[in-house]
Amino acid sequence: MILNEQTMIPETKIAKEEISTWFMGLQDRICAALETADGKAKFREDLWTREKGGGGRTRVISHGTVFEKGGVNYSSVYGPTPDAILKALQLPPGEFYATGVSIVIHPQNPLVPIIHMNVRYFEMSNGAWWFGGGIDLTPHYIVEADARLFHDALKQTCEKHTQGFYPEFKKWADDYFFIPHRKETRGIGGIFFDRLDSKRGSQEMLFQFVKDVGETFAPIYTSLVSKNKDLPFTEKQKQWQLLRRGRYVEFNLVYDKGTRFGLDTDGRTESILMSLPEMASWVYNHQAAPGSAEEKTLSLLKKGIDWV
Repeated sequence: MILNEQTMIPETKIAKEEISTWFMGLQDRICAALETADGKAKFREDLWTREKGGGGRTRVISHGTVFEKGGVNYSSVYGPTPDAILKALQLPPGEFYATGVSIVIHPQNPLVPIIHMNVRYFEMSNGAWWFGGGIDLTPHYIVEADARLFHDALKQTCEKHTQGFYPEFKKWADDYFFIPHRKETRGIGGIFFDRLDSKRGSQEMLFQFVKDVGETFAPIYTSLVSKNKDLPFTEKQKQWQLLRRGRYVEFNLVYDKGTRFGLDTDGRTESILMSLPEMASWVYNHQAAPGSAEEKTLSLLKKGIDWV
């Protein structure tokens, strides 16, 4: 039994194996939805084990009708907590257990956005536990109607649990998915949350929230795919897509905490770097033409936009 720190009422702790099993099922459901949306490509699965404890299922889709490259990864890893993680998370020494699903999808058509989702659970041998995760969207070209649709879906998911989650987690995403050296956001944000523990609600309530976030992914993204995947595009737009992918790479390699966590815990490198696109580009001092769609997109890559 554990005590809820808000109510001090005993509650039954959910077994980490139950949480992990649910994440495996989520991976299955999302892979099936994405295969249907692509209509051609299938996920290739690699099963891997971690020498110090645990492992996972990496699933990669590539060279499809819709998706150029993407991954839907499940992992469940455990063992002695590395010093780098203890320092970063300000934790006492002990054993850790971490499980979750991580997704990044890079589409063929530059008018279809990149999407990322991560839902995860972490616990320590001293009894500490928490949930984290979020969903964010990175359009190569920002379509304001699509941005509103995306944020409205996330707001509805959050408000099933508490009115305060969406504004708090939306701001968190704006701040987190920011590229300081470019002074721009990675995309239009979404929601991001971490260290949700008994101070924020019961374990059962928070697990249900994470479940609802996970189940929001497939319907909202496949609707955006269906809307945009057959739109014609130019070579200029394709080159812009490669430049925006370059920004994505910069964030993931320099700032992303999930990338760092995976590498610091001796995770599987190929699975960790699955988030990177197959092709990206960097052009020296590229400037968007005044009045262009590219310039408009850059003007919307900023924090604090109220999309809903």
